Formats: sequence, structure tokens, C-alpha cells
Amino acid sequence: MTAPEDEVLARLRQERVLPLVALDDPVVVDELCSALMAGGVSCLEITFRTEAALPALERACGIDGMFVGAGTVLTVEQARSAAAAGARFAVAPGTDDAVAAACRELGLPFLPGIATPTELGHALRLGCLAVKVFPASSLGGPAFLRAVSATFPRASFVPTGGIDQDSLAAYLAVPSVLACGGSWICDPESIRARDFPGIERRALAARETAA
Repeated sequence: MTAPEDEVLARLRQERVLPLVALDDPVVVDELCSALMAGGVSCLEITFRTEAALPALERACGIDGMFVGAGTVLTVEQARSAAAAGARFAVAPGTDDAVAAACRELGLPFLPGIATPTELGHALRLGCLAVKVFPASSLGGPAFLRAVSATFPRASFVPTGGIDQDSLAAYLAVPSVLACGGSWICDPESIRARDFPGIERRALAARETAA
């Protein structure tokens, strides 16, 4: 079930951190979500980077209390699959007009990716209220976000790429940042090793920083 865009943006601003995962096995979803929620994080982005993405997304969307989005949504077909699976929002590393139009038709809030002011302006003209900034650290980090915020005051950002526990607070201090996305909480090594206590600890540390 999709959610109104305002509801999605409000939830992201409440969560402040958005763990990103690419899963090879949907079986881990239950323990992964349990670890995140035990650490105070109830938002998750599952990326369309693996064959297990869709079943993992369907499974996560069925877990009570989790607010789940689909990531790396690059095609109209993926947007439709994400909406059918129950994703509450969709995210992409770039801005594709056809994907944006499909998400609008589906009622699926869409956060396209941008890396320049020109791309940001285009995304806003498409009607997107918030964008993913990727790769955030390579673009200039919090300083870049403050600079573009001054000229695009209506825009809200979810920076992703190179963010970790040490840099999280600096990004969240930018008023236009809704939440920070990243894989440091649910890093691939921890998922493969089933180190869910470690994921819980990192989730808790992120939430404490965001408080």
C-alpha cells in the first residue's frame, strides 16, 4: 500500500536515518527488521540490485511497524513491482521522467536522484518534493547541501553515498535534510554473517545521533 507524499516525507524526517540494503536472500528480512526496530529504526530501503530484491521487499512490507521503500528503481516495471509489493515510496540514483510519471500514476511517492543544481531544478519541475542526493560525500557533503538549499528553498534532501556514523550529525544539521541514507548500519558483511546484534548496535547509535 502506497502512502501520500506528505506522509512519507514526515516519516523520513521523524526517522532521520534510512538504512539501505541489497539482499541476496529474503529469508534474512525478519531478523534484519527485528534488529533495526530493536535499535529504534523502523524505516528501510531495499534496493533493486539483486534477484532477491522483490521477494525481500514483499516480505519486509508485511512486517508490522516497518516503513519500507524500494531503492534503485530504474524502470517503469520496477516501479510497478515496488507498488504491487507494498512499498511506501521509491528512490532512484538519478532522475528518469518515465519512472517519475509511472510513480505519479501509481500514487507511489518518488525521490529521484540528483547531483547538480540543474538536475534538482528538473526534479522539482516534475513535481518531486524531495530528492536523493547521490553521491553526497563526493559532491561536497553538508556544504553542498547548504549551498543548493539557499537557491532551492522548497527542496528537501535525502543524501546518500559515503555517509557513516562519524559524518551523520553534520548532514542532519542541515535544515533541508529529511534523513540520511546509507549502508553502514546494515553493511553487507554483517548481513552475510547474520550479525544482527551488530546491526542493532549501529541502529541505536544512529538514532542517538539523530535525536
